[in-house]
Amino acid sequence: MLHMYLPIAGNSVNILIIFGLGGLVGLLSGIFGVGGGFLMTPLLIMFGIPPTVAAASDSNQIVGASTSGTIAHYRLGNVDVKMGMLLLIGGVVGGDIGVHIIKVLKALGNADFLINITYVVMLGVVGGYMFVESLQSLKGGSKSIATSKESKESLYAKLMKTLPFQTNFQKSGIKMSALIPLGLGVFVGILAAIMGVGGGFIMVPVMVYLLRMPMHVVVGTSLFQILFTCINVTIMQAYSNHTVDFVLAVLLLLGSTIGAQFGTRISKNLKGDQLKIILASIVILVMLKMLYGLLSRPEILLAYAGGH
Repeated sequence: MLHMYLPIAGNSVNILIIFGLGGLVGLLSGIFGVGGGFLMTPLLIMFGIPPTVAAASDSNQIVGASTSGTIAHYRLGNVDVKMGMLLLIGGVVGGDIGVHIIKVLKALGNADFLINITYVVMLGVVGGYMFVESLQSLKGGSKSIATSKESKESLYAKLMKTLPFQTNFQKSGIKMSALIPLGLGVFVGILAAIMGVGGGFIMVPVMVYLLRMPMHVVVGTSLFQILFTCINVTIMQAYSNHTVDFVLAVLLLLGSTIGAQFGTRISKNLKGDQLKIILASIVILVMLKMLYGLLSRPEILLAYAGGH
């Protein structure tokens, strides 16, 4: 009775499980400013949804979670709209490029393998860096980090100042070239399409370490950018690749919209370093689970090797 057939995915799922997954990911979305796709897509794959359908349907679901989270954070004054718009323009361009990459790979038969491998690499790099950096900060090693940051920052700051279109971002309290968030937006947009994510788990560390934005503004601004990037990716995936399962997406969307509201309330009570280390731990766990899935199914690797 609680099972429902998904026409695009081609199998049936338990409604409560999918709704619950949506709620969990929405909760994380509100706390960390991530769309939650980096968790949702692998979870859906674990429940038997084909990777291409999981990635595309999930970007649809992220729209719900990030709408809910963006509104809540905007009320708290945590959204840098100017920065968000630049990241968004880059994200839309990158999203279009990513969707075309998937189209080509689908024709070659390598799309699923690429999605899985991209996940493992990106999650490992981002999660590892955030975890080590946050751990050093919490241990009180922030002095050594601050001094090493200063020497790095002088070179980095000089380079940033030479770029044209210098812009003041008052909400974030920083000044930099508008080209930086634009370029980062393109990069994250490509990943958003390939991995079915809003790019938040990459965008959040980028905003903290490269753009030097305060953590509370990062969360709200990241959700703002994710929202519009995913609307674009969802429309493109549905039109170009026909991989969006709307029944699945609606179930996820209902759960995630509710979860995001609770997540935003929790985030108010956590410090920046605590947020970063919890997020890093989750990212690393998901990466290990996906890596195990790839290594325990050698036929995927063999099939990929056979295709070359």
